[in-house]
Amino acid sequence: MSQVSTEPDLLYTEEEEALRAAVRALLADRCAAADVITRSESATPHDPELWKALADGMGLAGLLVPEEHGGQGATHREAAVVLEELGRAVAPVPYLTSAVVATEALLACATPAAAELVAALASGRTVAALAVPLAAGPGTVAPPVRLENGVLHGEVSGVADAAAAHVLLVPADDGGLYAVTADAAAVTPQVCLDQTRPLARLTFAGAPARLLGDDAPGAVRRALRAGAGLLASEQLGLAEWSLTETVRYLKERKQFNRPVGGFQALKHRLAQVWLEVVNTRAAARNAADALATGGPDTAVAVAVAQAYAAPVAVHAAEEALQLHGGIGMTWEHPAHLYLKRAKADSIAYGTAGAHREALAALVDLPAP
Repeated sequence: MSQVSTEPDLLYTEEEEALRAAVRALLADRCAAADVITRSESATPHDPELWKALADGMGLAGLLVPEEHGGQGATHREAAVVLEELGRAVAPVPYLTSAVVATEALLACATPAAAELVAALASGRTVAALAVPLAAGPGTVAPPVRLENGVLHGEVSGVADAAAAHVLLVPADDGGLYAVTADAAAVTPQVCLDQTRPLARLTFAGAPARLLGDDAPGAVRRALRAGAGLLASEQLGLAEWSLTETVRYLKERKQFNRPVGGFQALKHRLAQVWLEVVNTRAAARNAADALATGGPDTAVAVAVAQAYAAPVAVHAAEEALQLHGGIGMTWEHPAHLYLKRAKADSIAYGTAGAHREALAALVDLPAP
């Protein structure tokens, strides 16, 4: 009698590779590094036209949304492929925060109000942000926002992509998750390292709110777990770009009449980054597959992926900047974009250390 294999499938399917090719082609055409640098210096770092092409034109905003709610009915595996490519381009769009984190929070609510809003997110014409700090990990308790007489009072800092959101999803102290229109809250930009994913402080002073679900802690846990797991795919994309561009540069750059990449010391450094990138790909794919299948080890897969991918992305970006030499230190070269995103990602949805502690508890291993 044959048995169905429960082993994770880490290989990319033909459909996933086709999706990758389509997203990469669009980003190559509409997300040039020079344009991202220019936007990062402006008051509007998000690229609404690029978001429209990705979300509305290609339907990527609704990948995780069931077809009955107007989405694509795809899985986290496909969303992970998209995030790999967005990471490679450091694309200034709210895909992770709206199409993944906010969408997962709404899908956890399972109410008519949440279904209506998730359909709006799937169309790409509405962007939402979950009102918790970007640094909050999967086990973090959301900061309290008070519900009094049907309106919200309180403040939440460090919310990613809030400036681009039309709707804010707010966990309140009564245990409910509420929808607040962005214009009903004060959204104050905060100084942050990565301007391609800006942070903001949200202040609610009697903001009208609509109840979406009565289990905000559960919705937030589901959303942050998916965010942490798929963030590893974005970090994989960052690391792959850093490695690929550094190898290309070192093959072209010459010293003493020979390519710089021919020096053994640099070969060893690149080989180490390559090994780390390969391992990150396995961890990120495992997390995406676990989220897609909803297996019992999903929390373990997410913790492993984030604990490993975060330092790898930072290391790869640091090596890229250093091995590009003088040009890598300039503002015109995009290496600084990748280092800033990698550093910011390293504390997003829980630090590597926090995920290692969570992993130790999950596998019943006392943490040091």
